[in-house]
Amino acid sequence: MVAVADPTLRVERAMHREGVKFVIGCDEVGRGAIAGPVGVGVAVVGPGVRSYPSGLRDSKMLSEKRREELAPLAASWSLYRAVGLASSQEIDAIGIMAALGLAGRRALTELHDAGVAIHESVVLLDGAFDWLSPALSKPPRVRLRIKADRDCASVAAASVIAKVHRDRLMIQEAARLPGYGWEGNKGYGSAQHYAAIDSLGASDLHRHTWLHAR
Repeated sequence: MVAVADPTLRVERAMHREGVKFVIGCDEVGRGAIAGPVGVGVAVVGPGVRSYPSGLRDSKMLSEKRREELAPLAASWSLYRAVGLASSQEIDAIGIMAALGLAGRRALTELHDAGVAIHESVVLLDGAFDWLSPALSKPPRVRLRIKADRDCASVAAASVIAKVHRDRLMIQEAARLPGYGWEGNKGYGSAQHYAAIDSLGASDLHRHTWLHAR
């Protein structure tokens, strides 16, 4: 197995040297699930940012137990943090890409309300496609970076914070609507999950347009 390097703050510090006030690491979670919301996490770092929590990684590279341990550390390390959600009903109504933008807008609105100067900041967005800017009337600067969740500490922090937030919501919903295995699959399309849909029918938390395309 090829070892994956730890994330760094090189990209964030380079932006600060360019005069950027805040770097807002941004990542999405739940995009490929068939039930539950999609979430967008944001984690803010400023020019004085120091070393990040030991063991921080992209959430997909961590066990659930380790994510739970790291999430409060990542949250307290970040100057500000937020998670925006778009519901399964919103995903059905407007599609997943627009729903990602809606969740991102909600996360940035929370940062704005907390006092973050969004338009003096740069959003460091994981991936190769900017789904965020079209959802905003006055978008901030967005810098795309493939594998930013792996390579950039601010984005890794946003990934962990958002993943734990969404997972906890799905575990709560599993108690309300038992039988789908959400405490384990978190709304993703496992064989057990599809079998439960065949047996129980789809719930109000499922993305019905996705099931119709199955």
